[in-house]
Amino acid sequence: MPLPINISELLKGHIIEHDRIEFKEGWNPDAIYRSVCAFANDIENIGGGYIIIGVEEENGMAKRPIKGLPIEQLDAIQKQMIGFNNLIKPVYAPKLSIEEVDGKQIIVLWIPGGANRPYEVPEQITAKEKRHFYYIRKYSSSVKANQQEQQELISLANQIPFDDRVNTQASLDDISTTAIRDHLRITKSRLHEFSESLSKADLLGQMDLVSGPPEMLFPRNVALMLFSEKPEKFFPYTHIEIVEFPNGADDPEFNERPPFTGPVQLQITKVLDFFKTNILQEKIIKQPDKAEAVRIWNYPLEALEEATANAIYHRDYQVREPVEVRIYPDSICILNYGGPDRSIKSDAFKIGPVKPRRYRNRRLGDFLKELDLTEGKATGIPRIKKALKENGSPEPFFDFDEDRTFFEVDFYIHPTFKEQAEILTTTKFTNSNKTHETLKEIAMRVLSLIETNPQITAAEISIKLGISSRAAQKHIANLKALNMIIRIGSDKSGYWVITK
Repeated sequence: MPLPINISELLKGHIIEHDRIEFKEGWNPDAIYRSVCAFANDIENIGGGYIIIGVEEENGMAKRPIKGLPIEQLDAIQKQMIGFNNLIKPVYAPKLSIEEVDGKQIIVLWIPGGANRPYEVPEQITAKEKRHFYYIRKYSSSVKANQQEQQELISLANQIPFDDRVNTQASLDDISTTAIRDHLRITKSRLHEFSESLSKADLLGQMDLVSGPPEMLFPRNVALMLFSEKPEKFFPYTHIEIVEFPNGADDPEFNERPPFTGPVQLQITKVLDFFKTNILQEKIIKQPDKAEAVRIWNYPLEALEEATANAIYHRDYQVREPVEVRIYPDSICILNYGGPDRSIKSDAFKIGPVKPRRYRNRRLGDFLKELDLTEGKATGIPRIKKALKENGSPEPFFDFDEDRTFFEVDFYIHPTFKEQAEILTTTKFTNSNKTHETLKEIAMRVLSLIETNPQITAAEISIKLGISSRAAQKHIANLKALNMIIRIGSDKSGYWVITK
């Protein structure tokens, strides 16, 4: 049965880090089972790994075209594995899939971090006299665990990451098969081809998203986060809240948007769509003596995307607090509860690199990476900084408390847009209905009217917005001063052009 991952992308190392993939040119059970044991022990809590048999390695990458395995060996290998799996203590069975790549057959073993760790396996699984050892992954190698590492493995026995735990308060009825199939389709998993013919239990089992005896299966938390319509039913306050402070943090006035709910991956995409529609602005600056213009944004989308996805990925789902996005005239704050792992030093966010020792939600991170919503392997902070630097934006500010109860990242508006933000928040006006709006809100409505009807006059704007002609003219003057609009032709027969 195919695995819930795109094999071509797996071979390229695009969706799974290279140190979580091991290539084997041929069937060598002694070495392979040491790696099976090491991935199952998952001492770093990064989600186990994959062993791809029938593929040569070249500079850490799969050598193409692949060598493949003789077809007549495939059945024999699977039969041998049944016996070898029973030699692991406690018994552990990796998930196996036979795949065709470059016209050749290969075996892909998926070894998720085991629920019954620590595991030990014979050093030579094919030898008559078998000596069992614990194995762990160090970088891209499987090695014997020393005494200290063995003690650490034992201490991890009852520390299954929250997203990988079984949820006995839920049932398979709480999982949407349609949502699972959509995920498999989007990620181009070959399992999608078989999903219609599989029962929900079999489909979830193939994705390692359920646990328990056949008569009483329960979903894992990560399945409820991603594939239930209302994850907040099981993890209260699992949503994203956006609050806008149009006049700054000191002003009591604020606008609270309806929470962004639903499966967590959809929450991320909804918030990003909100940023694109309501927050992001671009300017095009022509350079003297150069054909290409410079494009800058008030906030680079890539930085906001990474911070939003990381807030969902790294939040503590046992804490009843939502992810918060606070939008100020000249900054954006993204806050999640559940701070960084204690292995990360506070100075790392300033001088780098940020290297966590543990991941709170390792399986969730794998799914988000398949959807290109996050990168994993502690690349989020460098990506945020790189995007800001390339845009010419100020450095971000990272904050968390000593008890690691929250994590906050603040983005500051690009200096080119700062004057505009200050002008648009200095004055309040009152319309004919006596409701107060900030200049920014009215100015954006003026801009929208101009975009819809470039021939519109100040008098027509005042009527449509219910403000005085003088107020309409003042808004237009401010927009012109900010180089956001220009007038072509006369006031009566001309038209407006919106500049970027």
